[in-house]
Amino acid sequence: MTSHVVDTNVPIAANNRERLWSEACQLACVEALEALMRDGVVAIDDSDDIIAEYEKNRRYAGERSVGDAFFLHMVTFSGTPARVRRVALSPNIDEKRGFDELPPNSFDPSDRKFLAVAVAASAVILNATDSDWEEHAELMRELGVEVRQLCPQYATKQARPAQRR
Repeated sequence: MTSHVVDTNVPIAANNRERLWSEACQLACVEALEALMRDGVVAIDDSDDIIAEYEKNRRYAGERSVGDAFFLHMVTFSGTPARVRRVALSPNIDEKRGFDELPPNSFDPSDRKFLAVAVAASAVILNATDSDWEEHAELMRELGVEVRQLCPQYATKQARPAQRR
């Protein structure tokens, strides 16, 4: 079964608390997360940097949404390899790489962990609203990483917040 790496923007867009994204984008993210929680495999780093990033963006009080449920799913199943695949990464002090799994690159340092996990796990990346994945399409091709754009209209640098509705 194919593993997936979920960029943090996917649960954020699924929650859509600030109403920045269209209903179609929100629905695409909700459906993707629900499918993963039902019978998918999500790949994360074994040092839990990805889980920590998910946690920073979840709601503890009030109405919880699918993005919050996804975080709880990840925590609940983090020790179940059939649901959450934990991948060992090799951090690298080279500021142009970030991880031994990656060649020198100009990718956003905060997103390199997702890319390194995708490379190490041969996983598909799910993205909703981050333009980095499209801007670095050549690097993705070189690394053999597939990126599934859930909201392609927002995954470009041209998509400004005022244009997102």
